Amino acid sequence: MQTLRYQIRGATLADEPGLLELAGFLDSVNLPNKSDEIAPILTWSEKSFAQVIPDPADHRYTFILEDTNAGRAVATSMVLGQLGRRDAPYIYLDVREEERYSASLDQHLVHKVLQIRYSYRGPTEIGGLVSHPDYRRSTQRIGSMIAYVRFLWIAMHRDRFQDEVLAELMPPLSPDGTSHLWEALGRHFTGMSYREADRLSSQNKEFIRGLFPDGDIYASLLSERAQEVIGKVGPETRGVEKLLRRIGFRYVHRIDPFDGGPHFVAPTDEISLVAGARPFYAKFGKAGSQMALVGCSYDRSPWFRAVPASIELPDPGTLTEPALSLPHEVMDHLELTEGDPVWALTMDTR
Repeated sequence: MQTLRYQIRGATLADEPGLLELAGFLDSVNLPNKSDEIAPILTWSEKSFAQVIPDPADHRYTFILEDTNAGRAVATSMVLGQLGRRDAPYIYLDVREEERYSASLDQHLVHKVLQIRYSYRGPTEIGGLVSHPDYRRSTQRIGSMIAYVRFLWIAMHRDRFQDEVLAELMPPLSPDGTSHLWEALGRHFTGMSYREADRLSSQNKEFIRGLFPDGDIYASLLSERAQEVIGKVGPETRGVEKLLRRIGFRYVHRIDPFDGGPHFVAPTDEISLVAGARPFYAKFGKAGSQMALVGCSYDRSPWFRAVPASIELPDPGTLTEPALSLPHEVMDHLELTEGDPVWALTMDTR
């Protein structure tokens, strides 16, 4: 079987060393840089792809983009079926403005007010996006491929996901990775460092509900540095923000209670990359002029594969049969025969 250089697939336990290396460039709750926490993530992902976990809301999918020439994982991303369950609510801080005016002083003030909220039936979440630094300037659009594949997967299995999708972006942090908001707020209510609280929250969120105040928190009482990061996007995730806005996401005035990072949300069916993914039947043909991710599901590990391919999308207005012509190397790599189901998402979809 002829292979292509890059492929995206469902992550397996064999990817632990590669995923751990990538985690070293991010180290978030979804992708911790700890060996003993990577294996459970991969196990959960395999069970999700295999649908061993009965409730799709509990599914957590991890994707690996592999350089098959080098035999290494060069990027990863994730999709979480649903944020918010009885044992682990979706927790965020609402951000709103409150106006105050004194006639006797002729003084008008606008306060930024935070209030903690909990949801037990939250949105689908996309996250865990990281590319190896050696590949970030690649002309092969590594970052776009690993970001887009999550929306291709959602479109392929729409019934497993919620009607909204959320992306939480990283805010500006201090040079040592500390959160300015947490130091000014969360530490006072929990007595824990940002890293300690962030780690614990991945397993146990009860302490937040037990220790955080339920009422309004006026941001003007916090340090200036803490106020400055509320809802702001950090320099390393501005490219992600640009992509999200382009495909239909908007900041919804919610932030992460740990670091103040903004929450971007979009109706699932209105995300251009979800709406732009289309099902076809595969057939042998020539390469076209449009770059796309072409993917399909399997009933065995790794459960899913996608590859970049040059295709020509059929005109939907003249279709009698939704057949997609694919070069032999794509058909061979994806182990397709003519008539097999396949999905495609063009890389220039808006």
